[in-house]
Amino acid sequence: MTPESTLRAGTDAENSTADARNGAGVGFAAAAPRERHRPIEDVIDRGLRWLISAQSQDGYWWGELEADTTLECDYLPYLHLLGKLGSEKTAKLANFIRQRQLTDGGWGLFPGGPSELNATVKAYIGLRLAGDVASAPHLQTAKAKIHVLGGLESTNSYVRFYLAMFGAIDWSYAPAIPPELMLLPSWLPVNLYDMSSWTRAIVVPMTIIYALKPCWTLPEGFSVNELFKASGEKPPSLSFSGFVSWRNVFIALDRGLKLYERSPWKPFRKAALARANKWMLERLDRAEGLATIYPSMMNSVYAMLAQGSDTTDPLVSREIRFLERYEIEERDTLRIQPCISPVWDTAIAMVSLEEAGVDPSHPVLVKAGRWLLENQILGGGDWQVKNPAGAPGGWAFEFRNDVYPDVDDTAFVLMALCRVALPEQERLHGAVRRGVAWLLSMQNRDGGWGAFDHENNLQFLNNIPFADHNAMLDPSTSDVTARAMESLGQMGWPSTHPAMQRGRAFLHREQCADGSWFGRWGVNYIYGTSGVLRAVEKIGERSSAPCRRAAEWLRSVQNANGGFGETPASYDDESFKGKGKSTASQTAWGLIGLLAVADVNDPAVERAAAWLAVNQNPDGSWDEDEFTGTGFPRVFYLKYHLYRNSFPLYALARYDNIRKGRQRPVTVQIPCGEFRSKGKQNSGGNG
Repeated sequence: MTPESTLRAGTDAENSTADARNGAGVGFAAAAPRERHRPIEDVIDRGLRWLISAQSQDGYWWGELEADTTLECDYLPYLHLLGKLGSEKTAKLANFIRQRQLTDGGWGLFPGGPSELNATVKAYIGLRLAGDVASAPHLQTAKAKIHVLGGLESTNSYVRFYLAMFGAIDWSYAPAIPPELMLLPSWLPVNLYDMSSWTRAIVVPMTIIYALKPCWTLPEGFSVNELFKASGEKPPSLSFSGFVSWRNVFIALDRGLKLYERSPWKPFRKAALARANKWMLERLDRAEGLATIYPSMMNSVYAMLAQGSDTTDPLVSREIRFLERYEIEERDTLRIQPCISPVWDTAIAMVSLEEAGVDPSHPVLVKAGRWLLENQILGGGDWQVKNPAGAPGGWAFEFRNDVYPDVDDTAFVLMALCRVALPEQERLHGAVRRGVAWLLSMQNRDGGWGAFDHENNLQFLNNIPFADHNAMLDPSTSDVTARAMESLGQMGWPSTHPAMQRGRAFLHREQCADGSWFGRWGVNYIYGTSGVLRAVEKIGERSSAPCRRAAEWLRSVQNANGGFGETPASYDDESFKGKGKSTASQTAWGLIGLLAVADVNDPAVERAAAWLAVNQNPDGSWDEDEFTGTGFPRVFYLKYHLYRNSFPLYALARYDNIRKGRQRPVTVQIPCGEFRSKGKQNSGGNG
């Protein structure tokens, strides 16, 4: 372990003061007696040492990314198709699924959440494939819950597509996803690149499967008919309702495409299939799995098998191995990650260590900084279709996903690199400069930033029948916009810069009436509000009226114990905004937001800091069972296992630094003047 004397700059001097010895100003009087006198520096040092111990030999951090049981359930028919359903993995997957059944018979999307139809249908089918008999009590209660929730006919389009793919239901129950979609020009309002990046990666392999309709079947005697609430009932998503609407237009289009599908004359089918396959293979060549997300990776394997390949094919075998990398196998269970997050985890960990006072030239940060430089994406990607003037320079979420860098990761990486003193200064400055240029080029005309795409905001596309995963688009969001602005503000960019002015205007428009901001990628209003307040602090606007209202909202939702918590239920019902059991990550976000606009001695600040200090484990970590990350609001939630350690460390270090009037150095600054001459190019055409 690194000696304390060289790990944190100024630690000895700080610990010599009586104020530091007694944790003054931390609100420890409300804590348990055994914790009351622990100095805040000790809490920070424990957290710092735990986080450093979690660094890999190569310099990155990589924590588990946990989701609901739908992934394990989808893995079982996948193993069936691969001929591996008889493996030990099946029993372990089934154990994991059974352990998470709720008392009412269903399965939920997050801990403490209610039973959800799609998750419950998938669990029932998965357990049947694993060998559980339909008459078993746990499956009988599951079937009853499925009927209460609307039956198989009310499931989303992807559930029905996969069941049709395996011959369990007729294709008429699934939406039409023909490969001719690939031939639509980009200037049409309905085309591949007006869908979000993750939707493209999921859907393109599905177009191949839809066209070929392989003769796959589930085991003999397997049926899902008992899951229909009303036999023969068509899915509501494929039925007309009301008068003229975009929804009805797309339902009519879906019916027309199904008529076309039954026709023997499909003049564009061969070209469309070739285009879809080429698109998929090109992206497989530049990533460790298609888009490096579970559903598109699995779909790519399905698509290749549908075209006649088998598991011995080198490319199919490679993609199967990539997906196996997402498995986490324990003694009795097996669970699957939806994605992997080393770049994201590394950037957050670095920013937290830097705020905690690790020397900018310390080997821990230097090794991590070099790893990030090696992972900058210098080639083109899908984002260039809508942003042809932008030059590469972003970062992705995963180890290798070259086609899909994203704004959130890039902004966090830039913040991390700006506080590292790498010996290769010229290389570092060049990488940061490229990253800033790419970030600016991704700003949308409305002033905000989306995650992966530029100007991906045609709301009427949400009415397409296969858009019911609630993530068809990638428009500007408050949390990603705030992150981009925070990273620029850290480099000294003023609020008067045109890009910052447009971003600020976007955030003002997006603020809720109660003062909060919606969180697209984290749960939820606590996450969004904290991020925006941190950004406006960076550009010197902490005393504005919108910020004061936001601070009041945070105070109003702080729990009696000083912590903050919010469940994903707030995405469905705003009455749950800011309500939930206190968690380490959300308390950290609440504290970060308050510190951006409130006095460090504010009682709400002290109580949040005290909660984090008291709830730290002896080894420097924090516990957290709840899901505080968001994949698709209302549909898919996440638990980032490093959030509970990185963000509390950052929040407490920030608190301590403000208490002592201390500023951590920024070692790399890219002046905004370098980009003024590029104007419209770097502001997404709105300069």
